Amino acid sequence: MTTGTVRPAPPPGAFAPLRHRLFAVLWVATVLGNVGTFMRDVASAWLVLDLSGSPGAVALVQAAGTLPIFLLAIPAGVLSDIMDRRRMLIAIQIALGCVSATLMLLAATGGATVTTLIGLTFLGGVGAALMAPVWQSIVPELVPRAELKGAVALNSLGFNIARAIGPAAGGLILAGLGAAATYAADVLTYVAVVAALVWWRRAPDPDDALSERFGGALRAGLRFARASRPLHRVLLRAGLFFACASAVWALLPIIAGPILGGGPGFYGLLLGAVGAGAIGGAVVLPRLRERLGGDGVLLAGSAVTAAVMVALALGPPRWAAVPLLLVLGAAWIGVLTTLNAVTQAILPNWVRGRGLAIYLTVFNGAMTAGSLSWGALAEMVGVPVALWTGAAALLVVGLLLHRLPLPEGEADLTPSNHWPEPLTVEPVEGDRGPVLITVEYRVARDDRAAFLAALARLSEGRRRDGAYAWGVSEDAADAERYLEWFFVESWAEHLRQHRRVSHADADVQGEARAFHRGEQPPAVQHFLAAHHTHRPGP
Repeated sequence: MTTGTVRPAPPPGAFAPLRHRLFAVLWVATVLGNVGTFMRDVASAWLVLDLSGSPGAVALVQAAGTLPIFLLAIPAGVLSDIMDRRRMLIAIQIALGCVSATLMLLAATGGATVTTLIGLTFLGGVGAALMAPVWQSIVPELVPRAELKGAVALNSLGFNIARAIGPAAGGLILAGLGAAATYAADVLTYVAVVAALVWWRRAPDPDDALSERFGGALRAGLRFARASRPLHRVLLRAGLFFACASAVWALLPIIAGPILGGGPGFYGLLLGAVGAGAIGGAVVLPRLRERLGGDGVLLAGSAVTAAVMVALALGPPRWAAVPLLLVLGAAWIGVLTTLNAVTQAILPNWVRGRGLAIYLTVFNGAMTAGSLSWGALAEMVGVPVALWTGAAALLVVGLLLHRLPLPEGEADLTPSNHWPEPLTVEPVEGDRGPVLITVEYRVARDDRAAFLAALARLSEGRRRDGAYAWGVSEDAADAERYLEWFFVESWAEHLRQHRRVSHADADVQGEARAFHRGEQPPAVQHFLAAHHTHRPGP
């Protein structure tokens, strides 16, 4: 008789999500849309450089595209969780098509100025802000859970395929036919995206008496973000990396033009090299992640990006800049895909849009602040010194944050539905509150420390799912009697909390309840705020 180690089933292949027709169609549409966006951005950046010649103005138009995402991503995430996502995407695509059509008309008539280009770029950024969390939130609707990480990676790959094609195509059209033709090509891509979204027959969201409204959904999303320690780690690492790495993106038009002596075609070629490098990086990323882990990929990406920035600051020959940007693209997709996949993995579905929006807010806030800062520094001390400074900061940050590991993202966040419906004497209005929930335990004295530690872990889940205050008290007259309590803002929000509790939360709750002594389970009670009413006398 022989024995052997049972090997786990291999994970789904990198391209497995494309077997699902709906995901494949929308993925191709997204690639086309991003190709058009990159063509538009190349035309706008080069027009600003041609009109002003100022590094500060070029950095400002870059910031104008990302600032709205920083300002509006969280409200957009709320809308993506409470509105029909398909209809929202169609409306946004039509609006963005109108922005590009306006740019086309201005370029064709010679009416484009630095101010109008920045303003319209800002409007394009508003559309991107509203769209980004919605696009990312629909991914779990398109593929099975086992293929979610692969779908996220494919979305990043698609973005970088567009980065490879869009800038190069935009640069060629810009050099050969002018800015108006470049913007016209962008308009056509929006037509393709809208057609794909119209083809998608998404089932309408069911009517639900507990559907969230904007204000409550916003507060619930912010409470979740404030209480989620895994999300905190991802946001910290993402914010510091992108703030430092944004130097190369903010200053790339200056590097391609005045420093290396290239034109718009060369600038598009460099951006295309970034995309091509990202495609190559995506191919080797699974093996690299298997060897280094997510934290190792982030450290390697920081080191490689810093090295490329130093090399570009030295003013290499134009031919050498292309392989440098290929390497940069590979490092960039490694970092971006790792952070995005971890963020998706630690977010439950009920708050996915809002959680992704907070991630995008940090990402674009860091890119915006970084672009403005590096542009201002380049104005004062020159582009090479700004790049050297950014590279040094990126390397230091990468080494320091390597000590703060990323969350595993393997917890089961699907709803457990194990909480029984609360008993009430009569129906309770949904907006009545606040609501106090108490759970009474009896715990042996010797188990006190371990029990309180388990409750502390449980408190994070209570706060994530809706509690705005939580605590535990012990009976002064009975050393074995403990009362866990938490407040929820309304009765409807507490009923939503019942739906949000995940299997991972249930496991933590089971750890705390294991310390309870008694034949009956811990007693749960609900208390509603008493409203004083004036009763007229006889």
